[in-house]
Parts: sequence; structure tokens; C-alpha cells
Amino acid sequence: MRSTTFYMLTVIMLTACAPKEAPKITVTVQNPTGFDRLSEMAEIPLDSLNARIPLTDTLTYVVRNDAGEIVPSQITYDGLLIFQAGVKAASTARYTIAVEPPQIFSPKTYGRYIKERKDDFAWENDRVAFRIYGPALAPVDGPSNGLDLWYKKTSDLIINKWYADDLAGKASYHNDNGQGLDDYKVGRTLGAGAMAPYVDSKLWLNENYVAQELLENGPLRTSFRLSYKDININDSTYSESRLFSIDAGAQLTKITQTFGFPQTTPVAAGIVKRDKDVPAVTTDSYMLYPEPATNKAAGIFVGLVFTTPVSHFTVDSYEIPSSQKENPTIYRHSIAVMDYHPDTPITYYSGYGWTQFGFPTVADFATYLENFATALRHPLEVELGR
Repeated sequence: MRSTTFYMLTVIMLTACAPKEAPKITVTVQNPTGFDRLSEMAEIPLDSLNARIPLTDTLTYVVRNDAGEIVPSQITYDGLLIFQAGVKAASTARYTIAVEPPQIFSPKTYGRYIKERKDDFAWENDRVAFRIYGPALAPVDGPSNGLDLWYKKTSDLIINKWYADDLAGKASYHNDNGQGLDDYKVGRTLGAGAMAPYVDSKLWLNENYVAQELLENGPLRTSFRLSYKDININDSTYSESRLFSIDAGAQLTKITQTFGFPQTTPVAAGIVKRDKDVPAVTTDSYMLYPEPATNKAAGIFVGLVFTTPVSHFTVDSYEIPSSQKENPTIYRHSIAVMDYHPDTPITYYSGYGWTQFGFPTVADFATYLENFATALRHPLEVELGR
């Protein structure tokens, strides 16, 4: 009897002293669509996680897949835990989340203010790259608040290298040195998808941004805000700002456009139109324009995806006097016109595909845009278990 009692006490003591397994939250991510969503972000509000497993000062949330492998994740500036869910068509993926020491992941997104190149702001992910012009460039090249594209054909992050090599005279980013190039022309246009008021059936273009704020910088999402001087429309002025973000694996950057309009006002997002005889492809949810080939690049397809109803698509043209030419320069855009309601920013997406990096034909990129728009209407369904 004594030995039995001693054995039972020993088991109880050993059980009490054994380390407890860290609490975990099970997560299921369901893809409700009929196409793969392998790089798209699953998003979970931190409040939902913290209500179940509170964070401590030195630990963070770590995501693991069904095999127990750590999945790269990020806590965003606006209170989300994000990770690439990797869900096949009409399928479900399962994960666990626990509180563990922080992990370091290789960045797949990046952006920064380029003071050394006349206040550019440039950003990229493992698929595409963009830039927009700052105040120091305006006195040199004139005003421009359009969106510029940098054509990439590498998953490497190349912004810093391209700028450093160009400024050092080692290699110009206007030439393809094996990773892509900057061959997109913006000038006094919307470029590859900027937005402007469309009042009295004409575009009212602002100038270069005047202030910038980097909100987060990878590894899976980079976000920043640009502020502009007030824009003048028919002797009235209105505030303007843009919030940009880019996710790993995406061909498009997210743009949230804010104007200080006190009343509903028409606005337009557009793509500069090089060839007046080449129309843009338009649907209820996207616009696609094949960029004409140059002697340096071909097979570029520029695309916009909309989350706000488009009232109509049209072609807008205007003239800009040229100090170097006798005749003015004529600019054309394919534009999507929509209503901007007071205190209701418009979110949409802009980007491109390239035949040299994943999109053999324009039809392939059209399918990407269609699927992207469908995914916005039918988000990944994330459910937290116990």
C-alpha cells in the first residue's frame, strides 16, 4: 500500500512540474473561389488574438503550418497579423498561432524616401516596382504627380541597387542590365494609374507630393502616406493625400485616395495612352492597357482594379505647352470616372504584368486582373478555433 501511495504521489509531482505546452490558436483559411490564392495575405485582427492569448513585451505571434513549419508573418501598423495563406482553389489550409520569441524573415517588400535622387519615393515587392516624384524634382522636370513603373524580372529587391548604380555612374536603370529597367514615361500625366478630380469633364492634375511618411516596411507588406498641396478647382481649394501599400507576391499596389471635397465630386483614375489607335480593355472591375513597345522594352500590360463603382470609361486628352517645341504636347488617357463622396476615400489597385516575368500574353494578365477583382469581392475566410 505504501509503495502504491508513493508511486501515485511521484506521478502527481512529476506531472505538476512538467512544462506546460504553450497555448495555441488553430486557424483555418478557406478559399471560396475556383482559382489558387497562393500568395494572398490572410489577415487576423490583433484584438481577436490578444483576447485569447495576450502578448508579452518580449514575445510575438508566430504562425505555423500543418507540418509545424514557421510561416513568415507580420504585424501591421493598423493592427493586423498577416501571412501568405497559400490556399488552393476551393480548398482550406490550417495553421496554428502561438506566442513565441520574434522571428526574422527575409523581406519581400520594401520602400523608402530617396532623398539622394531629388525626393523620389520608390517601393517594390518580389514581383513589381514603382516610384512617385517628390518636391526636389519639380523645378528640374516640371510638376508631375503621376505613377511611374519600374519593370522587374527578378524576385530580388532592387530599388537600392538600381539607385546606387545609377547615381555612381556604374549602370543606368534606364537600361536593362539583367533584372529589368525603368522605361515608363510619366511627364505631366497620371502615368500608370494615378487619380485626379474630373470636374467639368476634364482632369485637374496636382503637383509633386510635399510630404511623406513611411508606416511599415516589410517583410510582407510596405505602406506609406504621401501628402500634397491643396488642389485648386475653379478657384476653390481641396486637400489631397494618398496611402499606398504593397503585399508580397502581388502584381498590384493598393492606393487609397483622399480628397477634402465637401460634396460628391467626379474623379478619374487613368492610364496614359501612348497610341490613340490602341484602346484599353475595360470591364466593370478593371482596366487593362497594353503599353506600346519601345526600343528597350516590350510586352508590358498596365492594369487597374476598382472597388468603387465606375460610372463610365472614356478617353481624355489635353495639351501642355512645350518650351522646347513649337507645338504643344498632346496627352491622352484612358480613364475610369467614378463619384467621390465626402469623407469616403476611394481604394483601388494599380500595377503591371510583363511577358518576361510571368505573363506570356495579354490574356494571361487579363485573367490575373479578373481573379484579383474576384478575390476582393470574395475574401479569404479566416476562422479562429480554440
